[in-house]
Amino acid sequence: MSLFSDINECETSSPCAQLCYNVVGSFLCQCNQGFELSPDRINCDDVDECRASNFICQYECVNEPGRFSCLCPDGYQLVRGRNCQDINECELGNACGEDNICSNYHGGYRCYPRNPCQEPYVLTSENRCVCPVSNPLCRDLPYSIVHKYMSIRSERTVPSDIFQIQATQIFPNTINTFRIKSGNENGDFFLRQTSPVSAMLVLVKPLKGPREHIIDLELLTVNSMNYRSSSVLRLTLIVGPHPF
Repeated sequence: MSLFSDINECETSSPCAQLCYNVVGSFLCQCNQGFELSPDRINCDDVDECRASNFICQYECVNEPGRFSCLCPDGYQLVRGRNCQDINECELGNACGEDNICSNYHGGYRCYPRNPCQEPYVLTSENRCVCPVSNPLCRDLPYSIVHKYMSIRSERTVPSDIFQIQATQIFPNTINTFRIKSGNENGDFFLRQTSPVSAMLVLVKPLKGPREHIIDLELLTVNSMNYRSSSVLRLTLIVGPHPF
C-alpha cells in the first residue's frame, strides 16, 4: 500500500493558461489550436498564421487571437475561405440604366452607351455602327465599326491569345488583310492572321491594371477589280486591378 497519493494540480490550482493535463507528480500545459506554449511552459501565445505563410490568403490575411481570416478587395467576394472571386455586378440588377450597357470586368463594372455610334455613323444592330454609302462623308471612312467589350486579369501570362476577329461576310475573289489600326502605341499587342478570314489578337506584354485599352482592329478587303472596303472592330479591353 502506497503512503503517497498524487495531487491533481489541474483540479486544485488551475496552473495552466488554457489546457492542463495531470501526470504523476506533476502536470503539463498545452494550448488550444491557434496558440503555442510560451517559454514559461504555462502561458499561451497567439500563432500569427499570416506571418507564417504569404500564400495562406489570396489577397489579405488578418491575424486574430487563435485564428486568422482572409479579406478580398472591393468588387470581389470570399470563396472557400481563402480565395477571391469577381462579383458580376451586371447580373445583380440594372446597374447602368436603360440607355447604357453594363460590362463586367475583374473587380468592377463600367457602363457604356447602348448607342455608341457617332456621326456620320448610324446604329443598325446591337453595337454595330454603319456609315451609309449615300453619305459623302463616308467615302474615306470604314464602312462599319463594331464595338466589343472584354476584360482580362492584371499581369496575365504572355504571350496569350485574347480575342479573335473574323470576317462576317465572305466574297469570292477577294483578299482580306487584318491590322491593328490604333491603340497599340506601346507594342502591347500583336495581330496574327489565322486564316484568310480571321485573325487572333495576342497579348505580348504583361499589363498591370486597372487600366482601359481601346484597340481598333481593321479588316481591309480588296477584290480583283481593285475595289477596297474596310471595317473596324473597336475592342474596349479593361485590365482588372488584381491578378485574380
